[in-house]
Amino acid sequence: HDLWGGMTVMFSSVNTCWTLVAAFLVYFMQAGFALCEAGFTRAKNTGNILMKNMMYFCIGTPCYWLIGFGIMFGAASPFFGGFDFFADGVVGEGYDWTTLIFQTVFCATAATIVSGSMAERTKFSAYCIYSMIISAVIYPVSGHWIWGGGWLAELGFHDFAGSTAVH
Repeated sequence: HDLWGGMTVMFSSVNTCWTLVAAFLVYFMQAGFALCEAGFTRAKNTGNILMKNMMYFCIGTPCYWLIGFGIMFGAASPFFGGFDFFADGVVGEGYDWTTLIFQTVFCATAATIVSGSMAERTKFSAYCIYSMIISAVIYPVSGHWIWGGGWLAELGFHDFAGSTAVH
């Protein structure tokens, strides 16, 4: 009995470690995105591009933790998860802090996708507002449909490595 109980704990720890390693790898992809984006723009805009790539994570993370995670994993309806500020009710109800960290880096990646197309075309303040909206509402709603028990999940939809939710 102790052997199987210990094995369960070990597998849970392995899953947590692997998920965190994957989250850190996705987080460090942001540096690659920033360099790629800076390489495709004029030299005079490099500072602006690098600042945008840092700010969407600085702005997006609190917005996602405050509002987005509850929208994504709450159980209000198949279309909208619900409001759960600071993820208080969701974490512990089937989700843990590892999931919050993992989903946060993917939320930042979703904001990065549009960042490249907006390079040299938007004001810095407009990009900050965009980052808040995508982190608090857009990514969480689409993520709820796919991973949070929403209508696509109920239809049996399977997302390969987050490619649908992020892109």
